[in-house]
Amino acid sequence: MASMSASGSWSAKDNKAFERALAVYDKDTPDRWNNVANAVGGGKTPDDVKTHYELLLRDIKFIESGQVPFPYHKNLNPTSQQEDDNNR
Repeated sequence: MASMSASGSWSAKDNKAFERALAVYDKDTPDRWNNVANAVGGGKTPDDVKTHYELLLRDIKFIESGQVPFPYHKNLNPTSQQEDDNNR
């Protein structure tokens, strides 16, 4: 399943390559975004991968601030899910 962002369509394969590249090319790496773009391939530009990274950081902030609801199992209501979690 491909995700869409301001920097175009990203496949699961693209995202996995992106994650691996971020692990290799940290914030202190010269030409970081060029290196990440080359590692991802698929025609991604340094601007594409930098924008994708900025969107990732934004999503992480939303999640950590509690602004994204916890996903519940389809067959359980929130109360049942909480009870299930407490019994583990």
